[in-house]
Amino acid sequence: MPKQARPSTGEQARQHALAQLRQAILRGEMAPAQRLVENELAEQFGVTRASVRAALIELESEGLVERIRNRGSRVRVVTVEEAVAITECRMVLEGLCAAKAAAAVTDEQLTRLVDVGEAMSKAVADGEPVTYSDLNHELHALVRQFSGQQTAVELLERLNGQLVRHRFQLALRPGRPQKSLGEHLAMIEAIRARDPQAAEAAVRAHLSGVIDALRE
Repeated sequence: MPKQARPSTGEQARQHALAQLRQAILRGEMAPAQRLVENELAEQFGVTRASVRAALIELESEGLVERIRNRGSRVRVVTVEEAVAITECRMVLEGLCAAKAAAAVTDEQLTRLVDVGEAMSKAVADGEPVTYSDLNHELHALVRQFSGQQTAVELLERLNGQLVRHRFQLALRPGRPQKSLGEHLAMIEAIRARDPQAAEAAVRAHLSGVIDALRE
């Protein structure tokens, strides 16, 4: 966006700063505990400090940022135990989404899920954990989308944003993609069979495995 066209104040500026910050955190470009200096961010995004401050307050409510008394803001550090607790909540919500998706999925949507599953198998065979991690994220996002359960989707998006660091760490752990691949393929197969109970059980089994891996 050209600098002269970028809003520097007001609601548009807040939304611009919010989108840029959220994206940087979710992509792992800003590390846990990294300080978020309002002056620097305002200059970087071409907005006012007030717009940045408002964006940081919003991200704090999403659990992505924490404000330390007399020390400003930083990217929130999510402990292993917090990650486990969040994943336990995901088990319920993602299980619901999988069941809903299995009941409502179209043939076209099934083709997309199967294609992602095949790409995940290829990524594991080729030894590409980062590609596998991206596909893993895509698969879960598709299941949520196909569920039509918008309330669960919104809650999950907020929860999943807090797990970025742990997701990348698990993806890069030797042997982890190979172990989780079968769990993901089981999810796809249950949805393909249009079996809501089996789809929910497959998701819960997968996320139970994630919890075990987090605690290792």
